[in-house]
Amino acid sequence: MQDANFITHPLVKEGAIERRRYQISIAATALMKNTLVVIPTGLGKTVIAALVIASRILNENGKVLFLAPTKPLVEQHAEFLRRTLNLNEDEIIALSGEVEPAKREKLWKIGRIIVSTPQVVENDIIAGRVDLSEFILIVFDEAHRAVGNYPYVFIASEYMKVAKKPLILAITASPGSDVERIREVIENLFIEEIEIRTENDPDVRPYIHRKRLEWIRVDIPEELKEVKKKLEECIKLRFERLKKLGIDVPESTSKKDLLALQDALSTEAGESRSPELFDALSILAEILKLQHAIELIETQGIEATKNYLRKLLKEARARGGSKAAKSIASDPLFRDAVIMAMKCKAEHPKLQKLKEIVAKQLKENEDSRIIVFTNYRDSAEIIASELAKIAPVARFVGQTSREDDKGMSQKEQVETLEKFRRGEIKILVATSVGEEGLDIPSTDLVVFFEAVPSEIRAIQRKGRTGRSREGRIVVLVTRGTRDEGYYYSSLRKERKMYEKLYRIREELNMKKTGIQKSLTEFQKHSVPETKIKSSLKVIVDSRELRSEVVRHLRELGVDIEVQNLEVADYVVSDRVAIERKTGDDFVESIVSKERLFSQITKLKSSYSRPIIIIEGKSLYRRGIHPNALRGAIAAIVVDFGVPVLQTSSARETAEIIVAIARREQEERKREPVEHTYKTKRTLKEEQEYVVSSISNIGRTTAKNLLEYFQTIEKIATADEDELMKVPKIGRKTASRIRKIMTTPYNIADRYEGEELD
Repeated sequence: MQDANFITHPLVKEGAIERRRYQISIAATALMKNTLVVIPTGLGKTVIAALVIASRILNENGKVLFLAPTKPLVEQHAEFLRRTLNLNEDEIIALSGEVEPAKREKLWKIGRIIVSTPQVVENDIIAGRVDLSEFILIVFDEAHRAVGNYPYVFIASEYMKVAKKPLILAITASPGSDVERIREVIENLFIEEIEIRTENDPDVRPYIHRKRLEWIRVDIPEELKEVKKKLEECIKLRFERLKKLGIDVPESTSKKDLLALQDALSTEAGESRSPELFDALSILAEILKLQHAIELIETQGIEATKNYLRKLLKEARARGGSKAAKSIASDPLFRDAVIMAMKCKAEHPKLQKLKEIVAKQLKENEDSRIIVFTNYRDSAEIIASELAKIAPVARFVGQTSREDDKGMSQKEQVETLEKFRRGEIKILVATSVGEEGLDIPSTDLVVFFEAVPSEIRAIQRKGRTGRSREGRIVVLVTRGTRDEGYYYSSLRKERKMYEKLYRIREELNMKKTGIQKSLTEFQKHSVPETKIKSSLKVIVDSRELRSEVVRHLRELGVDIEVQNLEVADYVVSDRVAIERKTGDDFVESIVSKERLFSQITKLKSSYSRPIIIIEGKSLYRRGIHPNALRGAIAAIVVDFGVPVLQTSSARETAEIIVAIARREQEERKREPVEHTYKTKRTLKEEQEYVVSSISNIGRTTAKNLLEYFQTIEKIATADEDELMKVPKIGRKTASRIRKIMTTPYNIADRYEGEELD
């Protein structure tokens, strides 16, 4: 007989899931309505998901999709479900971008539970590799990400449009304290019910292990204070320069407010082209860079600061370096600060204190697992190097590689976590990538090398300990710095978050929000009014799947065909192809003119009506003189004869593409055809290229014509009846070919503006 302390369910393995009242209660709610579950890390969010999945699969016919933001989380969830559920392990499939698209298409068909990163799912929806109508449940892990343009938003919308029996389970440790952000998550994921638990709830307390929270304060050394003082003088001068430009900003202005000011000025400068506003933007960029250096001095230490100052000087010397970096580097005060920093030998006391804390923990319990969180990769490297003298240690950082700083592949991340679980690694030094979802129940000590102002990150960090036994949390704080304010801020925001969540839950229960409560009601009204009824097709380069443009095209009703295009980003007909560039892309391509003009040459050679779209509101604020930008655009338009369109957003780009596609496909009856560019073609390829360049004659039809007639000469002299013997050649196409082949060139301009057929 099965132990009463474990869940009994036909699809749950014996002894796999401990019976916890709060998990069962939450799962019961989640089976009835689209539910947002907010529960501290370590209380079994994945267990709740497994219970809902098991019940849903038992009672409904269909598939389940489990979304997680990173591959390590995907692998972790898939492995947990295989260990827990009474299903064939081959039916529980983990997907990530490392799996080839063709293979993914097959896996979608055979999998019963698909665990995947959201980017993969978004791409496969757009490319038509997956049909969400057959899914009976989608689980959104780390659901607080479902804001803005994150793929969760797109996936949820597509799912609710097509699913026959939709159900959404959203799980997170914290959706944040911003009430608008919480509402956005609820609306984007079509949430009808909110389940909240804290460690103080009666049904949770029996399963909680005590967490000891300690603040350890240190003082910044005098040597570091002197470097900081010199950098503060640099910042003060820049605030004075802003004031002379008519922008009176207090020196105490927060980083958040400075970034908001920078964004507002960017928009205004892009519209007015005011030299004063461009100068102000550059000064703001200088202030932010210098403030970052001060933050490193206060919270990290001299080595991290030195590394940053070196990078800043290197950027200033680089050909494409920013105006802000060059201005800072030429400042005598800044150069004095750099010299002082390079001579400084004082170690930040945090590092010594950290070594003492870690050594004591391992002395008391040599089997301890310790996680040290830091905001900066440079600090992670320094900390790991020092702690390696005490015990086996590993960095845990993101995938992005930078100069002299190699990122970790997803495979390396998974392997590192496994070594940490086994005890081969005692200490993990992690950046923010380690805050979400790590399943490491035996972590005894979590150290914040610096405080964080975000309640989401603070909750996630603290949740790494106290899972299976008593845990300890240590926050290192430098007196008199932003360290102190940050941690108090995170605690205050955490309290506010729960207050707002309870209030929003009441609003949902009282049906006072504007969110639709009925799935049936949603499905009746879910199709956007802007959706195009006609069937338009656009061939999209696979690399463009990362852009928001493709998502908007799909929302507008466009049939997307994904290809690895050699030329252009979007093909809308046999003659019109579009190269899309963001403002940053365009500026970079100007710096390397050879690259820009090479792309345009290929585009022009492959399509008779190519178009360049430059996307972004503030093209003229990107560290290059406006005259250089205007000159490049003029060269493209005049020298190459390629029109340049500017759009303010990805949405507007999509709308322009749709307008062009409608004109080409609906009015002119031209279908999208992929052309390739080759400096040298074989004779056979050249023949195919010549024939396929005839409007509405794609590569396949061109091959059919050549195989039937064998020569281009015979195609040119064939009559309409004979042409129509070739597969896919109808009366209109045959007539078009005859007109092209027989109309004298000197009278062809009479047909200007007329359709060939």
